Amino acid sequence: MFDFQKLVVYTKAKDFANEVIVFLNQNHFDKSINDQLKRASLSIMLNIAEGSSRFSNKDRRNFLIIARGSAFECVAIFDFLHDNHLIEESFFKKNYDNLEEISKMLFALINKLEK
Repeated sequence: MFDFQKLVVYTKAKDFANEVIVFLNQNHFDKSINDQLKRASLSIMLNIAEGSSRFSNKDRRNFLIIARGSAFECVAIFDFLHDNHLIEESFFKKNYDNLEEISKMLFALINKLEK
């Protein structure tokens, strides 16, 4: 098992990315929305994984910052879909809460690596 696979935040990010794939397969949004949401959701988990391979805390931290930025990007996309009545309130809230938790976990790891 690789180190990143032991991280709870990685598992949560992977679960989120899998849910996004299912969601996109069930819905037909604009191609650019589908592509951007898929890429951003995968970017969270992929940057956590790639960052764990780095030798310096500074490098690890940079990848976690990128992962957190991708989580924010997903929130913005869901916010847009919600505002345009393309997703239900309950679905928005569930994903918002998941992304908020992932973001907080990444923030804690980023702060830990700063010291």
